[in-house]
Amino acid sequence: MASIIHGANTTTKGVYRSLLKAVKQHIGKKKRNSPFFDYISHEFRKDASNSSPNLKLASDYTFYLKSVHHHKELLFSHNIAVDRSDEMKKVIGKSAASVGLRLPDVYQP
Repeated sequence: MASIIHGANTTTKGVYRSLLKAVKQHIGKKKRNSPFFDYISHEFRKDASNSSPNLKLASDYTFYLKSVHHHKELLFSHNIAVDRSDEMKKVIGKSAASVGLRLPDVYQP
């Protein structure tokens, strides 16, 4: 039933792939997140069985990541009072990239 609600594949490989995809998409694929990816890979290699409660946990976490991201997008689209500076940086960066430019890095103390 969880696979119907979440729309995810219930096999170990399917859950692993969807979790990595959600992490890359919503958390990022920078080097600072490498320990997170290493932990996920280690846990899936350690217990490759389909009956593990960790498989459900991984599926639920994937659903959670996607839901939080979707909720944030809904807040932005309805102009709810949230910090939009990161979102605006993405939009401006994409606009600049579309004409072949790159925004300068801003100094962060």
